Amino acid sequence: MDNYEKIQELLAKEHRLEQELSGLIYGAPEVRDKKYIYVHLRDSGQLRTRYAGEYSDALYNLILKNTTRAKVIKKELKEIARQLHELGYMRHVLSEQVKRNIDFAKKNLAVTIHSQAILEGVATTFAETESIIDGARVQGMTEKDIRKIVNMKHAWEFILDDDVIIAEDDFALLSRINQLVEEGFYFNAGKLRDVPVNIGGTNWQPEMPIESKIVESLSETINKKVSDIDKAVDLVLFVMKSQIFIDGNKRTAVIFANHFLVKNGLGLLYIPEDKVEEFKKLLVEFYETNKKSAISGFLKKHCLLKI
Repeated sequence: MDNYEKIQELLAKEHRLEQELSGLIYGAPEVRDKKYIYVHLRDSGQLRTRYAGEYSDALYNLILKNTTRAKVIKKELKEIARQLHELGYMRHVLSEQVKRNIDFAKKNLAVTIHSQAILEGVATTFAETESIIDGARVQGMTEKDIRKIVNMKHAWEFILDDDVIIAEDDFALLSRINQLVEEGFYFNAGKLRDVPVNIGGTNWQPEMPIESKIVESLSETINKKVSDIDKAVDLVLFVMKSQIFIDGNKRTAVIFANHFLVKNGLGLLYIPEDKVEEFKKLLVEFYETNKKSAISGFLKKHCLLKI
């Protein structure tokens, strides 16, 4: 096996371990009010606190088990990094513009996630969304709504990772984003929808998705001879209209398009809270007519947050 094959094998193993680690609830557990479990962990050199769920012996013991497994994974990742270095592998160096855009996205994380939550119909204020993102427990919100916000945070953290930001905007990335967005809701999150769906506000129904067609359409969109802003808008609209997954398509579409924007240092795309109703009307019109000029113009005029 030559160095190239060894490097590819190590990178594949590294990716599998990182995916496993990202799916674990781990850290030092703390029980608050004898009802809620929080975990404290060090992430990228910073001490963070995250809400894990309502207390149960099973969840508490799972966190302890996961924490042991996380230590093993982190040790294996360090060994992989050492071997990659010995083989001369160099990580992709991000441009200053992309680095600034990543910082910009992190700074505006609460804004973008809150807007996505409102679009989804989640009953939350900006302050509540911000608290959930910071790992605090919010009274008066359903576990389902809290989970949606936490999942969006995890999906955003995933796409803003230095190694992920350079990834291709393809079906594999799109599926992983949906898997994170719908974690805990559907066992087949991230997989192609295999049942018909109805869209609120219209009798129009999307066709059943076919992976080969989705892959082809994404490639065609990325390779169009149009501006990158137009490509990002087209990605949002294509994923939303195709209803590729059983649920979470709008959230997945927005995060996927933002990966493309941040990767190219072009800012962020989000639907402001006061524009949600207008956007929904234009979206239904687009679904029914396939005419995208109105909604494309709307997105470019009202929904782009530039650095």
